[in-house]
Amino acid sequence: MKVICDRGALVEALNLVGGAVQSRTPKPVLTCVKLTADDGALTLVATDLEVAIRVSSPRVEIDTAGEALVPADKFQQIVRESVDPTLTLETDGEETHIKGQDSHFKVYGYPVGDFPAVPEFEGDGDFEISASQLGQLVHQTIYATARENSRYAINGVLMEREKNKVTVVATDGHRLALAKGDCKGGKAAGATAIVPTRALQQLIKLLGDDEETVKVKIADNQILFATDTALLSSNLVEGNFPPYKDVIPKDGDKKATINTTVLTSAFRRAALLTNEESKGVEMSFSAEGLTLTSRAPELGEAEINVELAGYDGDEVTIGFNPYYMLDALKVVPVEQVQIDMKASNKPGVLRTGNSFLYVVMPVNLQR
Repeated sequence: MKVICDRGALVEALNLVGGAVQSRTPKPVLTCVKLTADDGALTLVATDLEVAIRVSSPRVEIDTAGEALVPADKFQQIVRESVDPTLTLETDGEETHIKGQDSHFKVYGYPVGDFPAVPEFEGDGDFEISASQLGQLVHQTIYATARENSRYAINGVLMEREKNKVTVVATDGHRLALAKGDCKGGKAAGATAIVPTRALQQLIKLLGDDEETVKVKIADNQILFATDTALLSSNLVEGNFPPYKDVIPKDGDKKATINTTVLTSAFRRAALLTNEESKGVEMSFSAEGLTLTSRAPELGEAEINVELAGYDGDEVTIGFNPYYMLDALKVVPVEQVQIDMKASNKPGVLRTGNSFLYVVMPVNLQR
């Protein structure tokens, strides 16, 4: 193999596949990136046997087609520290030579045949969705997944396709985020998968062009996301996702409409006087407005008054973890949000129309 690469494009491709490289493993080939020069592009592939990422860069000049298996960390360091606009990659057996105008690195690799096979995107996908919409759905839910929970199914994000709609749901048992978007094409029947959080974190990095289309395919306990230049495949989380529809309250008879930016600012300020022992912010709703109150022993108290755009219902006082609320407010793309409540000991629901809702359990405000 001999190719001349645009160094900037090579750095970008290495950064993208790097999320699937294992740093500590008894299998040296999993610390490597596989290079394939063919069909006018240089393709980079990495896998940790759970997630695989393939990225193709057309910004190359191929002199001789071929393959190489190169340790990812050193390869990335060499390319990143280079000052040349282009680099020449040339293989000699298991050695890869990286040449610049004033530099020549020889890196020892491994037999290409030792690299594990990674899934290919074959046939039609189950559905297609725009990169911008898929990225938004993931951003609006991924923060609510569980961390190291024994109920493995909630360590991932549920993705459901039904006709021309995609629903994405995440929960950690204290809160639940749900976002809906449009999709098209593929099979008419529904498709369901629980996708590992880490796979979606890597997927977000691949969605650089908002205008491109992402093809999604679910098969054989795996999910694949394909764009024109990249492919991410991941094993699915095993188990059954909780019946999330049963968790969403439908009897909230107290409804407040609030400016998103104003509410975000109020929660940030109220959170300043909370700590581990007292991390709830009290919200008192009435027709006159909203008052946020926080107290922390040996620190002090805070009170913030917020004007409501609208309120329907009796007065109610309820407490929430401010950081849980801020997580949701950060991903709301609209000027106003609605909060539905039933009572101080019942979950609240933050909504933005029909495309996003966030259920959050109240906290005990006894001080």
